[in-house]
Amino acid sequence: MSAGPSRVDPRGPRFAAWVTTAVLAVVLVTGWWPLLAAQAVVFAIGAFAGFGVAPYSILYRTFVAPRLGPTDEREDTAPLRFAQGVGFGFAVVGVLGYATGLTALGTVATAFALAAAFLNAAFAFCLGCETYLLIRRFTPTKERALR
Repeated sequence: MSAGPSRVDPRGPRFAAWVTTAVLAVVLVTGWWPLLAAQAVVFAIGAFAGFGVAPYSILYRTFVAPRLGPTDEREDTAPLRFAQGVGFGFAVVGVLGYATGLTALGTVATAFALAAAFLNAAFAFCLGCETYLLIRRFTPTKERALR
C-alpha cells in the first residue's frame, strides 16, 4: 500500500533532486558508500512506500513548502515513483560495486544516478519520468487492445 497523494507539488521532487544531487556528489568525491546505501533507502521509500513517507518529501513539506507561495500545479506521482525505483537500482549497483571492491562499477552507477538527479534539479527534466511515459506509450492497454 502506498502512502501519500497521487499528485504532488512539482517543486517537491525538484527539491528532493537537489538534495539527492548533493548526496551523490559527496559519494563520488569521497567514495563513502554507506552514504550511497542511505540514499538507496531514500529511493526505496519513495518508490515503494510513496511520497507521503519519503524523507525528502517530508523535509520539503515541513520546512520548504510553508515558505513558498501556494501553487495549483500538481503532477502525477506514478512517473516520479518509477524514477525513484530507477534511482534505487543504480544506487544498489553502486553500493555493491563499492562494497565489493569494484570501485569503477560503484563510481559509474553513482555518476549515472547523479546525472539524472542533476537534470531534474537544474532543468526540471526527470529522466526516469520521461522513461516511464515512453514505456507507457508503447505498452498495450486494455483500451488499445479492444480497438
